[in-house]
Order: sequence, then C-alpha cells, then structure tokens
Amino acid sequence: MSSSLPSFEDLFRRAECSAVHLEMRDVYAVKDEGADFARWRATGQADVDPDSEHWRPWVAMLQDAVKRGIRVRRARIVSMPVTDHIRYEYALTTVNVFAGEAVRWLSRRGASDIALPGIDFWLFDGKYVRINHFTGDGDSAEEPFEDSDDPALAQLCATSFEAVWRRATPHDAFVI
Repeated sequence: MSSSLPSFEDLFRRAECSAVHLEMRDVYAVKDEGADFARWRATGQADVDPDSEHWRPWVAMLQDAVKRGIRVRRARIVSMPVTDHIRYEYALTTVNVFAGEAVRWLSRRGASDIALPGIDFWLFDGKYVRINHFTGDGDSAEEPFEDSDDPALAQLCATSFEAVWRRATPHDAFVI
C-alpha cells in the first residue's frame, strides 16, 4: 500500500457512521491466505478463530468501530455454482459476523441489471472510497489500493451497494 494512503485502521477510526464493502470476484488468490486456503481444500478446516494471530487485529478493529456505532456491512456477488474459493470465504464469514459485520450474498444472475463499478471497494460514510485492485489471477495488485473522495464515484458505489444489499440474502440464510 502506498505510504500516502491511510491504513484500514485509520479509515475505520475516522468513520462516523458506516463502512460498506462490495466483493465481486469469484476467485481471490491473495498470497498471505494461500496456506490456509490449501489446508481448507485438503481438510475442510480453516482458521475461523477470531482470536487467532491472523484474525485478531481485524476483529478488534471492527468491534471497536461497531462499539462506536459504525454500521459495517459486506455484500458479495457470486457466480453459481460457487467456486472453491467462495466456499472457503463462506466458511470464514463466521468470523466477520462475530466481529460485527452484517454479511449478505447475491448470485451474479441476481445482479445482472445493477450498474456496478468494475472493482471491489470499501465505502466509508458514503463519501470516501477505497478501491481494491487485483491481478487477473486474484492476487493483490502491486499497488493494491487506490482512494478517492470523488463524489460521482462515491455515489456510484453507494447506489450499487444498496441495490445489491436489498436483493442479497443474509449470510445465515444463503445456501451455497
């Protein structure tokens, strides 16, 4: 991440009311998750301990934000049938929910008439966008984040997220 961009911790600390995240890829191949994903594929077991070394910082950051009244939501648009990676994410989502995130899932077919940005993103307070850049194979790009406070982009992200959220199924009711 560019040193000029605020950290996720800073973005959550600065948030006043909301943080939403839209994920639209069917495969993520982020290198630091590779070993856990391989173990899950081999054994069906993944790190879902919110107090593990991997999860503890994320869980603490989200729980702090939620305690301050920040509404944290994540929506995922997925192809059906889902990929192995989405099955893995589905297994990990228990940690997101534990930390205070509301998570919903929408089949790609259900999103076909929604105007969506071409990238995954976080949107803070409806006005600050953190764009997530990935390579073609799903790893984080060399410059993985780009931030923008452009009102038109923030509006596109807010509108698309809310349209997906309205149609999406809550995590505990979504069947993969």
